Amino acid sequence: MARRIHKRKTADSPERMTISQYLSSFSGPIMFFLVVVATIFVMSVFFRITNIQVEGNSHYTDEEIIRAIDIEEGDNLFFFDRFAALSRVFAKLPYVEEVSVERSLPNKVIITVTESQALAYLVLGDELWTIDHSCKVLGKATEEELSGLIAVEGVNPGTLLIGEPLQTKDGDAELVEYLAEVLYQLEGRGLYTQVDSIDFSDKNHVSFSYGDKYMVKLGGPGKTEYKFGMLVSVMSQLLAGDVGEIDVSDGMTARFRPE
Repeated sequence: MARRIHKRKTADSPERMTISQYLSSFSGPIMFFLVVVATIFVMSVFFRITNIQVEGNSHYTDEEIIRAIDIEEGDNLFFFDRFAALSRVFAKLPYVEEVSVERSLPNKVIITVTESQALAYLVLGDELWTIDHSCKVLGKATEEELSGLIAVEGVNPGTLLIGEPLQTKDGDAELVEYLAEVLYQLEGRGLYTQVDSIDFSDKNHVSFSYGDKYMVKLGGPGKTEYKFGMLVSVMSQLLAGDVGEIDVSDGMTARFRPE
């Protein structure tokens, strides 16, 4: 009599996967893929830029800034490369000091600009070139600008590139850094309107006249902020009719010598 042989399933025996189990193993990745595709489709179709707003600009028009950023209505709000756009602005528009591009759902872009202000000018041959408080070269000075700018005397510029830091002909980086510190203090403390010129012919003996009242001796590089603090303190204690020299050149004491 033939015997039936029954195979017992051991722990090591592989189980067969049903069709439903096979399909369910792929359902998670498939659903994720479909969600991603749907999201991209919605973003590309429904988030088109229809409103571009520019704030803080005065030297450049809205159109010039928008064109420099290379953005236009119809571009996708999320696929717009803001970082590449910012680098294009600085390269094309030298008066732009800071700029931010913010998205505002569902279809608006806000461009906020901080512009450099021409504060001083230098002579290069028969041309006058403007710089801001950081010594960034802004361009050639116009006749209208000159009356409100500080003349920087004694600096021999090298090749001037618009939008780039000032370079001297002999590559004196320390002089440029010192000039930037002085201009920054004059602007930040509201003193620049009373300064017609600064003498940088010797960077260790820098001086300027303040209004028609004081000759200010700054001396050489170092302790620039502290020197200007002493200068402001001295001027606050002088009388309206006082005229003379204010010497803060040693960076430690301030001396007033009346005429």
